[in-house]
Amino acid sequence: MSSHPSHPSSIKNIRLCQSCELPVEIQAIKRGHSAYCPRCNTQLYRSESYSISGNLAIAVTGLLLFFPSLYFDFISIRLVGVMIPGTLVDGVTALYNEGFPGLAFLTFYCAMITPFVMCSAIVIVHLSLRYRWYHPLRYALNILGPMRHWVMLDVFLVSIAVSCFKLQDYSDIYIGNALYSLILLQVLSVMLLSRISIRRYWEEWQIEHDLNLKIKDVHCRNCHLSQPESSRCLRCHHALYHRKPFSVQKTWALVIAACVAIIPANLIPISILLTNGQRLEDTIFSGVASLINSEMYGIAVIIFVASIVVPVAKVIGLIYLLLIIQFKKVNNHRFDMMIYRAIKWIGKWSMLDLFVISIMLTLVDRGQILNFTPGFGAVAFGIVVILTMLAAESIDPRLLWDSQPKSKQPSLKKES
Repeated sequence: MSSHPSHPSSIKNIRLCQSCELPVEIQAIKRGHSAYCPRCNTQLYRSESYSISGNLAIAVTGLLLFFPSLYFDFISIRLVGVMIPGTLVDGVTALYNEGFPGLAFLTFYCAMITPFVMCSAIVIVHLSLRYRWYHPLRYALNILGPMRHWVMLDVFLVSIAVSCFKLQDYSDIYIGNALYSLILLQVLSVMLLSRISIRRYWEEWQIEHDLNLKIKDVHCRNCHLSQPESSRCLRCHHALYHRKPFSVQKTWALVIAACVAIIPANLIPISILLTNGQRLEDTIFSGVASLINSEMYGIAVIIFVASIVVPVAKVIGLIYLLLIIQFKKVNNHRFDMMIYRAIKWIGKWSMLDLFVISIMLTLVDRGQILNFTPGFGAVAFGIVVILTMLAAESIDPRLLWDSQPKSKQPSLKKES
């Protein structure tokens, strides 16, 4: 992949990088390899080594697995001689009945709605390409882009393991059939996320070469078409902009709100356990400490990293990026891009504690010797998770490159 020549906007085989807006010349690459931006190392395109129809087969299989994963028990416990099955619907219902509808929706959305919508959108896209339906294709692809960061089946599976370790001293644990469905659904979700290319689907609809675009001044972040300056994309009709409107202001607002919410999230009890007549209120810190006292060091480390380190690191990282953007102090551009990508990747793992709460609430039945209920700290923690993930989505990485002098361009480079 080579960097741009003297006047790149007038050359036909030029594409703008979606992360730093560098014009790069499109080159042929080997099958199964990818082309990366020589400046920010963002993947620009790849030479697909698989059939696009394979995505449809995976999506349909995922939809078939959705209902058994949702309604069958993924784990059961024997508590005081009583078998208590746990399903995902039971956990959501229990949260709602306990007066936490927001947490119930967030749990259900991240664990099951997102994979279901992702698989459904793939099916709609393939039907739209088959029958040339433009609007269903456009709406389905608009959903697929941002939806991928909210698919958290992997986090949910880890939370099941954490819950089992927490319950092993109180009850006998049995694996349910739905757990196998959830694991298989997670494997299929990973395959879909690695295979889905929004650009490729739009190329199936209308090939970029057929548009005969000789000037490319702006890049559409929706369908990834580089094109002449305009208010709307020629292919997907999405709004065009060189930078996200009010990106810095929106991100600051979300980060400040997250900083406010993170205080009660760590000070107010996130869970309440009633056992043998004792009421044990746990904050995130005290929960980690109790796991250490119980010699569950591995689980303690997982909870500590997911519930304390990750949210704080996300907030600090976002503040750092906002400050260097506002004061134009970007020095190591690639390092700052690594921070941006890390913030987007680690965001979903903060949901681990909330998933554990929903599972514990499902399995620890009311009226038994052992009783469990969420604390209001869980609400504040859920707000922190949502705000930091939205903040990571709202920041525009192209702002990191505005401070780089125009003459300071990368040399010729090829990536695969």
